[in-house]
Amino acid sequence: MGPQPTDILDEFIDLEPEIENFGEAVIRGLSAEKKFLPCKFFYDARGSQLFEQICALEEYYVTRTETALLRTYSSEISAIFGSGCNLIEFGSGSSTKVRILLDSMNDPAGYTAIDISREHLLASCAELAQAYPDLSVRAVCADYSEAMDLPALSSADHRPIVFFPGSSLGNFNEVEAVDFLSQVADFLGKSGGGLLIGIDLKKDEAVLNAAYDDAKGVTAEFNLNLLVRANHELGANFDMSAFRHKAFYNSAEGRIEMHLVSAREQAVTIGDKILEFAADEHIHTENSYKYSVEQFSDICLEAGFGQPKVWCDENDLFSVHYLETS
Repeated sequence: MGPQPTDILDEFIDLEPEIENFGEAVIRGLSAEKKFLPCKFFYDARGSQLFEQICALEEYYVTRTETALLRTYSSEISAIFGSGCNLIEFGSGSSTKVRILLDSMNDPAGYTAIDISREHLLASCAELAQAYPDLSVRAVCADYSEAMDLPALSSADHRPIVFFPGSSLGNFNEVEAVDFLSQVADFLGKSGGGLLIGIDLKKDEAVLNAAYDDAKGVTAEFNLNLLVRANHELGANFDMSAFRHKAFYNSAEGRIEMHLVSAREQAVTIGDKILEFAADEHIHTENSYKYSVEQFSDICLEAGFGQPKVWCDENDLFSVHYLETS
């Protein structure tokens, strides 16, 4: 047996985060008056592969624009960080972006990734540790939205910089976003650190709609994969030809919504449960909130941060913000 991922990490902490049962979540969501499925269940093996394909699509500007911003302003960002910082990533799926920062940082003290997916976390951290043999790499299996008081973080001897890329905050509504950022601000306020976060911006609705409903149908397959997963893992009998992907920008709420739409009246069986669907009935699968720079600055102030330093691309598609507590 070859070396295990944990063998090349400086530290692995498994807080054994409680993971919601997929079957229970499906039954609960599809039994609701307004049917829904939690977006966190997108990312089984097939879903993760499809999301990688989405990130490379012409219509999906998010990944390439954020990456370009980090490349363009990496020296300026690293100068703000200062030397000897500990980079803490919420999630561990953006190794390209992390490497841009690590390559530009002045003598980084270490890298810590926090992710709920143990297998993915260990694999990505092991890969990073091999690429940066002189860097202290730690992995923490935890729900990062509840990880602010981790001993592994708060006892660090070096100034922490939290990195939260990919506009993942957009999956929270505004109240949830303020609550989450308040937790981050509380942790950073005690340790004198900073937060570098990617935020998708409000823009022309046609651009947004195309990003979540691409011409090749990859996002549609990604969304429908929730039902494929239910068939495979739960023994459900979803007819894949009887549901379609729908994505649109809800301007009143300031968010992209993704839905699965029943093409006809039908019944689906999962175990001993029979779930009824009306023709054109929706299953709400994801929200992705978009902000103006001013809106997000207001949210940050409410959460206990000061005014951010902001970098935007020339087309104002995406933004990267650096924040410290006020």
